[in-house]
Amino acid sequence: MGSYFDLDDILAEEEPVGVQFRVAAAGVGILDPSAEENQVEVGSKVELPFWLAQELWYSQAVSLKLPNFYNERIRKEVKADPGCVDLRSRCPYFYELGCKLVPLAQDATLGSFLMFSLRGRYRDLLCKSHTAAGTVTPKFLARLTREETRLFEAGAESMKAFRKWRLEGTRLEKAPVLGKKRRPTSDTPENT
Repeated sequence: MGSYFDLDDILAEEEPVGVQFRVAAAGVGILDPSAEENQVEVGSKVELPFWLAQELWYSQAVSLKLPNFYNERIRKEVKADPGCVDLRSRCPYFYELGCKLVPLAQDATLGSFLMFSLRGRYRDLLCKSHTAAGTVTPKFLARLTREETRLFEAGAESMKAFRKWRLEGTRLEKAPVLGKKRRPTSDTPENT
């Protein structure tokens, strides 16, 4: 759950989600571009922002349809090679929106698919952020979702801080107390 002031959370909830109305709704004909009157009929299929679709789903007025970027074709592409799929072009908030859809969707495999795709991409993402932060191709960065971009930047910053500490920082040294030898004491209770 994002913060009220989190811009990424707001933008993720603006992603369109397909819904089918279970009830007729008067006065909201603007939601259905094909409606001739100012109402939406039962069975009408429209795309709404996630935040509105979620509220209508909670009131049992609509049923949700997963967006196309979670369909079977995309899942097969991701399962074949997660690192090569351009998720950003499909949805910049792929994981965040998916996590919000998991409890609402009738697809029980969505959560495991999101976990599989993040795991498959995370290793490559972390490796590139640690080894070649300055020389990573823009093509690689253009495929990353907003969440993955934040992970990449955090990995690159941590590696930069590590290198700075390693080259300029204070060295860890043995405490002077550890250099002295202890003499065994014979008056301890264990020795008597």
